[in-house]
Formats: sequence, C-alpha cells, structure tokens
Amino acid sequence: MTDMPENLKYAKTHEWAKLEADNVVRVGITDFAQSELGDLVFVELPEVGRQLAQGEQCAVVESVKTASDLYSPVGGEVVEVNEALNDEPERVNEDAFACWMFAIKASDPSELEQLLDADGYSKMVEE
Repeated sequence: MTDMPENLKYAKTHEWAKLEADNVVRVGITDFAQSELGDLVFVELPEVGRQLAQGEQCAVVESVKTASDLYSPVGGEVVEVNEALNDEPERVNEDAFACWMFAIKASDPSELEQLLDADGYSKMVEE
C-alpha cells in the first residue's frame, strides 16, 4: 500500500479530507479504496450548492466490479466538483490522493478532528 499523506484526514468509509483556506475541505477516496474497487468507469458527484451532513451519502463511484457510495467527511455546502472525472474517472486510479472529487465548505471544521490520521487509517485497513 502506498504511504498515506500525513496532511490529510481519513474517514472509516475510505474518503480522505484536506482542509484548505476558508474552511473548504477537498474530498477524494483513498488509494486503498481505489485499489479495492479496481478500474473506475463512472463517478457520480454531488451537486454544487447541496447541503450535506457529516457522514451523509453524497456520491457514487462505479468500477468494473462494483459500485460504492461515498460519504461526506464533514457537514457543509458543496462548493465545487471535479468535472474532469465525468470524462476520466480512471484518473482516481492513477493517483487517488492527487485526484479530489468534490469540495465542501465545512460548517464546522472541528468535525475533521473526528476523522482518523494517516497512522490510524493505515492500522484500520491492515486489520
């Protein structure tokens, strides 16, 4: 498994979250998740403007093997989606940590503290 970026937070549902300026959190799936899914063929992203609660199902990734729901690691408003993934979902397979899926303006950035750090996530997926 690739090294987990230390600057990210991780949900037990295999999303990563990166806090940026103005409480905007970029969200993607982990390298572990993309390797378990296999080659992605379709990504359904949340609509910009949608209000999400922490842990709410908000997107879907489909691979040749299965479809998997994505959950928002924090509550807030979706402010941006990675439109490139509509045409090239396989970019997630190439570099899961560089390929964010959506950005959410966190209504309560302290929710990030409930997520795992890189070490905690690595231990979870090894079990």
